[in-house]
This record gives sequence, structure tokens and C-alpha cells, in this order.
Amino acid sequence: MTHLYWVALKSIWAKEINRFARIWIQTLVPPVITMTLYFIIFGNLIGSRIGDMHGFSYMQFIVPGLIMMAVITNAYANVASSFFSAKFQRNIEELLVAPVPTHIVIAGYVGGGVARGICVGILVTAVSLFFVPFHVHSWPMVAITLLLTAIMFSLAGLLNAVFARTFDDISLIPTFVLTPLTYLGGVFYSLTLLPPVWQAVSKLNPVVYMISGFRYGFLGINDVPLAFTLSVLIAFIVVFYLLAWTLIQRGRGLRT
Repeated sequence: MTHLYWVALKSIWAKEINRFARIWIQTLVPPVITMTLYFIIFGNLIGSRIGDMHGFSYMQFIVPGLIMMAVITNAYANVASSFFSAKFQRNIEELLVAPVPTHIVIAGYVGGGVARGICVGILVTAVSLFFVPFHVHSWPMVAITLLLTAIMFSLAGLLNAVFARTFDDISLIPTFVLTPLTYLGGVFYSLTLLPPVWQAVSKLNPVVYMISGFRYGFLGINDVPLAFTLSVLIAFIVVFYLLAWTLIQRGRGLRT
């Protein structure tokens, strides 16, 4: 039985990876172009006027945040669009009637989102080399923050797809929730520049912890303690997973 579950998991992974790899011009190229524009506009043009940030050039400071922003949006979008498409086309019913545990279904879709997020992150990192020298302070922190963030937002995309009733519902959360959280998550500034009150408010934003941890991995600077960063990420992953498992197990929004 374990072998059959592994076959099912690999099949979902392969389907999800082939899905975004087949249309790479739509899934991988646009975020790279968008991040390149950020590098040029914010890094070169505006960064030269801002000066150093914590001992690093402004371009070096924003690179980790821009990489993380690309990972977040693409991991989320991949799972949200793929799972909702399966609902819309009634393909999800095949998984519901198949002898496949719910956790295998979740792991399959999340694995696809993580793969796309990491692929885009690697491409954006490669582009950043044209603007700043490559500098990594802690490879383990880079890897674990990247992986946990991709998993968390893949699960969030899955939850969005479960609740969504139309394709418009898929775009609501990224537009009105995800984008504001990422822009206010410390991508373009350090929390230390804010007044104490706004620092406290900013720490209610979970994206702050991801970008802070990822920036520490690259530059060795962080706005919040690393242990707290990892705790927040793991807590969100556990909550999102349990919620997704419960909803799919009950067929919420999946069965007509």
C-alpha cells in the first residue's frame, strides 16, 4: 500500500511540475522580468539616492526581499490556479474517489507549488547577479526559510482554491491580501526605520518574518529573532495544513 501511495504522490508531483514547465513563458518568465524591473528602478535609480542600509548597498539590501516576494507569489499562484482548475473541470472528483489519503493529495499539490516557487527564486537570484555580487551569510538559513515559506504559501493557495467558487475568487486574495502584505513586509525598508508603534504593527504581518529570516541568510542582518521567525513559519504551516486536510476530507467546496 505504501508503494501505491508513493506512486500516487509522484504522479501528482509530475503533473503539477509539467503543468507550469510546459507553459514556462507564462509561469517562469514574467516574474523574472518583473523582478528585473524592480532591480533597475529601485536598486539602480532610487538606491543610489538612498545610500547604504545596515552597511550594505540598497540594492544588496532589497535583493533577498525581492527573491522572497517572487517565491511567495508563484508558490501561491501555482497551487491556487491548479487546484481550482481541477475543481472547475471536475477532475478533482477522480482524486476524491481514488484510494489516496488526503495528505498525499495535499503533499502532491504543495510539492508542485514549492517546485515552481523555488524555480522562480533561482532564476531571480541568477538575474540579481548582474546587479550585485553574490553574498550568502548562512546557507542553512537560506534553504530552510525558502522551503518553509514556499510550503506555507502553497498551502495558503490550496485553501484559496478550496473556498473559491469562480476564477475571480482566485485573484481576490493575491490582489487585496498577498500584495499589501508583501509590500509592507520589509522588502524595501528595514523595520528599524519605523517608529516603535509601527514596528509593533508590522510584526503582525507574517511576511515580515520570512523576509527577515531570508535576509539574514544572505546578509547576516535581521529585524526579528531567528527562532521566532522559524516558529511563526512552522505554526502557520501546521494551521494551514490541518485546515486544508479537514476541508478536503469533508469535501468542503469539492462535492456538489
